[in-house]
Amino acid sequence: MTVYSPPFYLRNGHLQTIYPTLFRKLDLPAYQRERISTPDDDFLDLDWACVGGKTLVILCHGLEGNSTRDYIKGMVKAVNGQAMDALAWNYRGCSGEPNRQKIMYHNGATYDLDSVVRHAAGSGRYAHIFIIGFSMGGNLALLYAGQQAGNIHPLVRGIIGFSVPCELSHSSRALEHPACTIYMKRFLIKLHKKLQAKQALYPDQITVDNYHRIKTFKQFDDRYTAPLHGFSDAEDYWHRCSCNRHLNRISVPTLIVNAQDDPFLLDDCYPHAEVAANRYLTLEAPAHGGHVGFMLPGTIYWSEQRALSFIQQQLNALSISD
Repeated sequence: MTVYSPPFYLRNGHLQTIYPTLFRKLDLPAYQRERISTPDDDFLDLDWACVGGKTLVILCHGLEGNSTRDYIKGMVKAVNGQAMDALAWNYRGCSGEPNRQKIMYHNGATYDLDSVVRHAAGSGRYAHIFIIGFSMGGNLALLYAGQQAGNIHPLVRGIIGFSVPCELSHSSRALEHPACTIYMKRFLIKLHKKLQAKQALYPDQITVDNYHRIKTFKQFDDRYTAPLHGFSDAEDYWHRCSCNRHLNRISVPTLIVNAQDDPFLLDDCYPHAEVAANRYLTLEAPAHGGHVGFMLPGTIYWSEQRALSFIQQQLNALSISD
């Protein structure tokens, strides 16, 4: 295992967080889009990048992300380069078209990830499936693995989470810091657009009146996420949908990589005790990396190298056991 060491000019968490968003520009993979139905008569758009591999890597994007974000495209390219197929799925409303139902996506929507896993496994094309999540997608993947526990689909061989807000209340607090105002504003602007589209579909149930008064995730989740998805308030949502309380039940090899200088994370987002108590879990907390950063000179990032190394380690172990 190689510990992440950034270029000397990027030893800052905010630079690591912002630089890739502004300056990493990768070509769009040759995606093949597939739309699948959900049990509640909604849809999910799946973007496949296939090279004929027997191993599939399912990618879960972050808040207000999608399959076109460069951290997703970079991982797709890295995965395909090792003769593995990639599936970058878009959460409800994140593929360029509003979803049909009143509910949106959120940190606890593991039912949608389960639909994606079962659909991919049911294709009959794969011997192994790995799941990689970034930020919110990392929490979603870990929460899914913990909820499934020993009943997780047998083709799922491992989980990887980068920059994971394992304790959502602590991550929300981190983003209330004045130094994170730029991130908070960006999230709220993008979420506002989603809600405007949703209001057009459900004008009697969703309103964006006085949206400008919302300045924090607590205010947003109290007003929208919690009531739309059956939680009593933001605190209830955060408590029930943080992966921390489910890490002890994960039963497949799992890697969590959270940089110590990640401006989105605080305290319990680094679950040392939970990891120590479960032999399937590994936590790596490099000094640098920011939030979904981990840059290296060149076209491949350290996070991509680390993910490929972890996957290969698991595949090697499987071949030995066979």
